Amino acid sequence: MADTKPKTSPKAIKFLFGGLAGLSAGLLRQATYTTTRLGIYTILFEKLTGADGRPPNFLMKALIGMTAGATGAFVGTPAEVALIRMTADGRLPADQRRGYTNVFNALARITREEGLTTLWRGCVPTMARAVVVNAAQLASYSQSKQALLDSGYFGDDILCHFCASMISGLVTTAASMPVDIVKTRIQNMRMIDGKPEYKNGLDVLMRVVGREGFFSLWKGFTPYYARLGPHTVLTFIFLEQMNRLYKTYVLDR
Repeated sequence: MADTKPKTSPKAIKFLFGGLAGLSAGLLRQATYTTTRLGIYTILFEKLTGADGRPPNFLMKALIGMTAGATGAFVGTPAEVALIRMTADGRLPADQRRGYTNVFNALARITREEGLTTLWRGCVPTMARAVVVNAAQLASYSQSKQALLDSGYFGDDILCHFCASMISGLVTTAASMPVDIVKTRIQNMRMIDGKPEYKNGLDVLMRVVGREGFFSLWKGFTPYYARLGPHTVLTFIFLEQMNRLYKTYVLDR
């Protein structure tokens, strides 16, 4: 009698476990980068808010976002390096795979095999991306929220936070895609004949534009926004709710 049990293909298994392999690195990245940048932005924003409650102007919001983003990116770069390597591992030939089991195994092996400073490889383009992303995301969110509140049609509630964060996600997507390409390719590059694949971020941009055209820097805009939009919405809604709870149950006591 023929075996009628459905069989799971090796490719499906590899895809499943390849995706799960980077989960620990993704969680560590969020725990380091995201909490650092949002915490610093909130603190600086409150410090620079006037005694009359007037928020900083847009330029100051952008500068605060840049500072928060650069600091958060520096703290989160090791987890970012591990995440990019782990998620790319399944696409490499078998003899080139690194085979990290989790983010801590990746960090330990990178330090032991390639040196501690390798954990911050691509730190400069990562910080550059974070400066652009956070200047766009945090400043555009604060500005959009302020404009919605000033319109008189919105209150300081979840609907306002949702609309402001969707606008922020759109602005952030447009601003961040080119630097995201640079960051990812530099962090995932290999040595070829003893030399790095790319010289610097400008070299990456020149090659991409030369081979694929200028607008290829925004290739995949819609799926990128489909990912970043909900992420931005959830980030700011949770941030607003946590700030409200903190003010209610901690500061007002």
